[in-house]
Amino acid sequence: MKPQTIGRVLGIGVRVAGRMAGQRLAGTAPGPVATATRGSAPRPVTIDAAAATAAGRSASRATGSLARGLGGFFRPFRRLGNILFLEVVGAFFFVFVLVFSQTVWRTRASYLHGPDHQKFLVAAGLMLLFLYLCVSSFWRAHRK
Repeated sequence: MKPQTIGRVLGIGVRVAGRMAGQRLAGTAPGPVATATRGSAPRPVTIDAAAATAAGRSASRATGSLARGLGGFFRPFRRLGNILFLEVVGAFFFVFVLVFSQTVWRTRASYLHGPDHQKFLVAAGLMLLFLYLCVSSFWRAHRK
């Protein structure tokens, strides 16, 4: 979409929304407040239902059109953002894989019976968990 077209659409949308808001405020704003005198009740303020309904419908149409237009404009950025997010999360998980793999390597002598047996098992389990999360994150990013 051309930049001139985007600017024109957004400018027109803002002008229409401002005009509709002004009309709505002008149509629903109560007149001067009646002061209550002894024995008389203030008059109730009524709203023209037909004007309010028409204004509501036109506001709804304008809002829906603006939402569709902006959604179409941001769709490629949303896809790119999702892919980038998945890749960054995968790299973040890979850092934990590296940290836990160092612990696994340091305690590898105690993998069956030794003083660091429990530390080895916990580090190996966490390393495998984060490796799975890393690979699945990159896999999902590749599929999109």
